Amino acid sequence: MKIRILLTLALVLFITLDVDAQCAMCRAVLETEEGQSAAEGINDGIMYLMIFPYLLMAGVAYFIWRSRKKSRAQE
Repeated sequence: MKIRILLTLALVLFITLDVDAQCAMCRAVLETEEGQSAAEGINDGIMYLMIFPYLLMAGVAYFIWRSRKKSRAQE
């Protein structure tokens, strides 16, 4: 079981893909711009907004882990 978790973690950490975080409409509008600075700003903003759901889920997972650890220690 632990080897499966380690392999999955290794795949997630070491395999990276170059992706663009834009919808098709945003991409079509922003590709017509000369400097591409607005497109980079839109990409950065989308990536920034994607962080918060992951942080919330990590917080929930931490509190569940902590409560299970306390209940096992009391037994």
